[in-house]
Amino acid sequence: MPGERLSIRDNSAVGRFHGVSASNGHVVPEKQSEASEKKENGCSRWLRKACPCCFRRQSSSDDVTGEVDGGLVVEGENESPSTPLPLTVDTDVDDLSLKVCSVNLLSQKSQQNRKEHHTHKYHGDQLIIRRGQAFQIELDLSRPFNPNTDKLHLELRTGPLPLVSKGTHVIVLLVEELQDERWEAKIVEQNATRVKLSINSSATAVIGKYKLSITTQYLKSGQTSTHDHDKDIYMLFNPWCEEDTVYMESEKELKEYVSNDTGRIYYGTELQIGARTWNFGQFDEGILEACLYVLENSEVPPSGRGDPINVVRVISAMINSPDDRGVLEGNWSGNYAGGTPPTAWSGSVDILRRYHKEGGTPVKYGQCWVFSGVTTTVLRCLGIPTRSVTNFQSAHDTDVSLTTDVYFDENMEPIDLLNSDSVWNFHVWNDCWMARPDLPAGMGGWQAVDSTPQETSQGTYRCGPVSLAAVRSGQVYLKYDAPFVFAEVNSDKIYWQRNLDGTFGQIHIEKKAVGHCISTKAVGSDERADITHVYKHPEGSEEERIAVETACRYGSKPDVYSSPAAEDVRVEVRMVGDGPRMGGDAHLNIVVQNLSSQPRRANLHSQVAVMYYTGVLKETVKKDKLPVELMPYEEKVIDWVLPYEQYQNQLVDQAALMLTLSGRVTETQQVLANQTSFRLQTPDLKIEPVGEAYVGKEASAKITFTNPLPCILRNVVVRVEGLGLRDLHPIKVGDVGKHANVTVTEHFLPTIPGARKLVASLDCRQLSQVHGVADIMVHEN
Repeated sequence: MPGERLSIRDNSAVGRFHGVSASNGHVVPEKQSEASEKKENGCSRWLRKACPCCFRRQSSSDDVTGEVDGGLVVEGENESPSTPLPLTVDTDVDDLSLKVCSVNLLSQKSQQNRKEHHTHKYHGDQLIIRRGQAFQIELDLSRPFNPNTDKLHLELRTGPLPLVSKGTHVIVLLVEELQDERWEAKIVEQNATRVKLSINSSATAVIGKYKLSITTQYLKSGQTSTHDHDKDIYMLFNPWCEEDTVYMESEKELKEYVSNDTGRIYYGTELQIGARTWNFGQFDEGILEACLYVLENSEVPPSGRGDPINVVRVISAMINSPDDRGVLEGNWSGNYAGGTPPTAWSGSVDILRRYHKEGGTPVKYGQCWVFSGVTTTVLRCLGIPTRSVTNFQSAHDTDVSLTTDVYFDENMEPIDLLNSDSVWNFHVWNDCWMARPDLPAGMGGWQAVDSTPQETSQGTYRCGPVSLAAVRSGQVYLKYDAPFVFAEVNSDKIYWQRNLDGTFGQIHIEKKAVGHCISTKAVGSDERADITHVYKHPEGSEEERIAVETACRYGSKPDVYSSPAAEDVRVEVRMVGDGPRMGGDAHLNIVVQNLSSQPRRANLHSQVAVMYYTGVLKETVKKDKLPVELMPYEEKVIDWVLPYEQYQNQLVDQAALMLTLSGRVTETQQVLANQTSFRLQTPDLKIEPVGEAYVGKEASAKITFTNPLPCILRNVVVRVEGLGLRDLHPIKVGDVGKHANVTVTEHFLPTIPGARKLVASLDCRQLSQVHGVADIMVHEN
C-alpha cells in the first residue's frame, strides 16, 4: 500500500523490477506503481530524475517510500540501524546513480580540523590544513553509499595546469584502513545519506590552494557523477609532523617560531643593542592569501612548492624587488619621498596587504630589519619555523675572499676606490628550521636565509638557505651561499698597505672584528638570546681558527694566512657608561696597552665619520692625531670627545658613527688599527594603558615622548598598531619643540581576548629608531 514502510538491503530496488520482495515478504503490485506514476506530474518526474537528493526533500506523501539501511555495509561488520529513505516506486535505471549533493569541509575555527592542524588562529573559516596529517569532511549524497555497488574518489588540483606526475593533481582513493605518508581516504561515519571521510595527505605534498572535486560511480549502470566544490582548501607545511622536513620536536619552540605573531628585532651596535617589537601578524586577515600570492608571483611552478628548501630560496628572492618586482623596495639613501621610511614600520601586515592589493607593486621602503620581519611573517604563515636574527659588526664581503679587506696607500691613508668591503653596525636576516637531505648528514637544523639585496646568488638577489652547521665548521663549499654568510659572521679584517711597486702587503689582522652578539628573541619571553655560538666556535679557540683557515682556502685569497704579524701593542675603544646619547657630546675611551718589556711610542690617527648602518660612510666629521708614549707593560686611557655641534646636522637614519684608529709603533713598525662603530641612543616612546581593556569596548592608552634634541622636530607622526587591538593608525603630532614633552591619547577597540601588544613608532626626518610597546590584557566582555 502507498505509504507502507518497506526495507531494502544492498542492491534491492523496490518498484524497479517485477516481483521484488519487500522485507515483509509481500510483492509490490504492478498496478500500484502505475497508479503512483499517474499521480506524479511531468515537472516532478523531471526533478526526480535530474536531482534525486532535491526531489526527496520535496516528495509528497503520495510517493511510495522504503526503509534503507543507513550504515556502511562492510563484510564482517554489524549493520547500523535502518533509517527512512524515500524512493519512488516507478524509477528509471539511472535513478540509483550516486551523486554528491553538498560538501561540508568542517572548516570553522572551533572545529576539529582547524584545532588539530594548529590553524585555528588564522583569520576566516576556510579549510586550512597541514600536510602529512589526516583531516575530515562530510558529504551529503543522493542516497546511501553501498561499497558493493558504489565507488567514490576525490581529486585535488593546484596551480594553472595540474598534473598527476608533478604532484599538483592528486587522486585520493577510498581504502579500508589509513596508512601514513600517502594520500588516501576512509569512511569513518555513515548515517543514512551522509558520510564522513577521513583524508590523509602526503608529508611531501605541494603547499598552496587546492580545488576539490568528488566523483561517484554506480557500478551496475556505469554512470558517474562529479561534484566540484566551490571553496578552496589551503595546504601548509607541517612542523608538527615527523615525516615533514620542517618537523620541529620542541613544543615550546613551535609555539615561538611558528605560532607567535609578535617578536623582537635587534639593532644598534654590540655595545648598545636596541630592540623593537615587530608585529609579524601571520594569522591576520588577508595575510595567508598575500603570502601565497608572493609564491604565485614568482617564476617557480607549483610543482616546486613541496620542497621547503626551494620555497625558502624563492621567498628570499621575492621579498626584495630588484629582479622580480618582489614585496619591498630597498632604500638606503635617506630620501624616502613617495613611500614610508624604513624606521617607521612596526609590522609586516600593512606591507603584505598593500603588495597583494596593488597587484604586486613593490612597497616603499625597506631596509634589512623590514626585509627580515616580512620574511619571518611569510615563512611562519606557510608553516616553516623561522626567526629574525641580528648580527652585530656584520661583514659584507664583495670579492669572495672570505676576508674583510681595508686598503691604505703608502702614507697610511685609506684608498676609497678599493675599500668596497664594509662592516655593517648590524644586519638582520633570518634562520629557518628544516632537514637538509641535499647535504651531508648533520647539516639539518637552523638555516640562514637573507632577503636583503646585497649580492646576487645564481644571478638573483637572494641568499640561502645555508646550514649553520656548515658555517660554523667553515665548510663553505656547501650550498647555498655559505661563503657570504661565513664572511658576515667570522671573517678576519685584514689591513693592506700599498708598496712603492704598486703591490699590497699585509700589515695587520683583526681576528675578532666581525660577528658579535648574534641575537634573536628568546623562546617564551621578550629577552634577547645570544646565539653567536650557533654560528661559530668561541673567538680565538683552536676550532674557530681552523674553521676560518678552512673557509679561506675556498676564497679568492687562499694564501692570506701565510705571513703572521707580531703584536705587542694593543689598541681598543671602550664605551663610557651606557654610551653616548642623542643631543649631547659623545664620550669614548681609547685604551692603548704595551704588552712588552720595552718602551713603545706611536702616533694614533683618529677619524670619525657618520655612517649608514650598512657600513657605508657618509662624511667625516672629525679628525685628530694623538701621540702616545708607553712604558713597559703600561696601559693608557685617552678620553675622546665628539661635540654635538660637529655631528648634529650630519646624522642619517640610525644615528651611527664609525671611529677609525690607525698608527704605527716606532720601534717595531707594528701597525695599529681599529674600527669601532657606535650609535647615539634615542629615547623610547612610553605607552601607558588607561583602565581595563575588554573585547568590543573602546579602550585607550597614553603615548608620551620627550624630544632629546636642542632643536625643533618638524612634522612628527606617531604610528600605532596592535594585533587584535587596531590596524595601523598614524597620529599627526606636528612640530615638537626642543627638549619638549608630548603626550597623545590613542583610542582602540579590542577584538581578541588575551595578552596583546600595542606598538608605536615615531616617523620624523630628524630622529629615527624611536619606538615603544605596551602589554595590554584584553578581557572577555
